[in-house]
Amino acid sequence: MSRKTHMSQLKKDFAKTYDEHSDAIFRYAYFKLSDTEKAKDVVQDTFVKFWEYISADVENELQNVKALLYRIALNTIIDLYRKRKTFSLDTLADDGFDPAFEPEQDVFERHESEAVLRAISELEEEDKNIMFMRYIEGLSFDDIAEVTGQRSNTVTVKVHRLLKQLRQSLNINETTE
Repeated sequence: MSRKTHMSQLKKDFAKTYDEHSDAIFRYAYFKLSDTEKAKDVVQDTFVKFWEYISADVENELQNVKALLYRIALNTIIDLYRKRKTFSLDTLADDGFDPAFEPEQDVFERHESEAVLRAISELEEEDKNIMFMRYIEGLSFDDIAEVTGQRSNTVTVKVHRLLKQLRQSLNINETTE
């Protein structure tokens, strides 16, 4: 395949990837930053870095584009956190952000999203990130593991423990579930 044909296909693939994932990356960035403009900047930076990555290595076969995009976005957000130290989930709730948690877990079905956001805000930053990726963005344990650099089994156990912690924080009796 000629270089021109390869670049043409690469541009089409990039555009398709942008269309499929840009909204999710924006939601992720907004959830982490509580700032629309900064979230838009993160999306832009994420896709610029993604383009640089895919266009730099002609032989590169991406196994998991979604996980790579989240990893790039997370690193971009971490860079912003280094510049800005404040973050509040309460600000999101005040701004009308109402996460559509997956019905996969009763803990999210039976409680107001405000109570869940408050409970999540008490988690460590890495744990908040994992819960967001799992229950708001719907990433698989394997995808989360790839984004966080942990093993899939570690992520699975961590999510189970975090759900237990949230149930306790929300005073949910696990025996009734």
